[in-house]
Amino acid sequence: MSTQGATLGQAGTLALPRKRIRWGEKLVQGILFLAAAVSVLTTVGIVVSLLVPAGEFFREVSPWDFLTGTTWAPLFEPASFGVLPLIVGTLSVTFWAMLIFVPFGLGAAIYLSEYAHPRVRKWLKPALEVLAGIPTVVFGYFALTFLLAFPAFALLPWVKPWAERTAEHE
Repeated sequence: MSTQGATLGQAGTLALPRKRIRWGEKLVQGILFLAAAVSVLTTVGIVVSLLVPAGEFFREVSPWDFLTGTTWAPLFEPASFGVLPLIVGTLSVTFWAMLIFVPFGLGAAIYLSEYAHPRVRKWLKPALEVLAGIPTVVFGYFALTFLLAFPAFALLPWVKPWAERTAEHE
């Protein structure tokens, strides 16, 4: 290996000769630093803007009552802020979803990596990657908006006459 043009620096390490300052590179470094600083400051701002109201909330409601209460009724008198049913419901939905769909995901991965024809893999893998990039909230909103509306439209011809008769008798 040639060390032509290199000199020995401190502690006997090789050091490349100094070149002139590259202003374009310095500009890009400055822009990237600014973007990183904005990102960090935004995150700090979000955390502070959440901690201040949370502190006010927990001055009125005990954290123990919040975490172990079994009713969530913030608009009733007296207000109740028990979050335990929400946590249990979230964990339950997560458990059952994983129990059902982790085997499907593993099966799809094994099929794509071991059994799928290269043409099928070439088409199916990017399609699954695009689907994986969509947040689950979007899928939930789609299901709520379109899939729940479909039965209503499908049943409308049979339900409408019954609803009209019921309204006439009241």
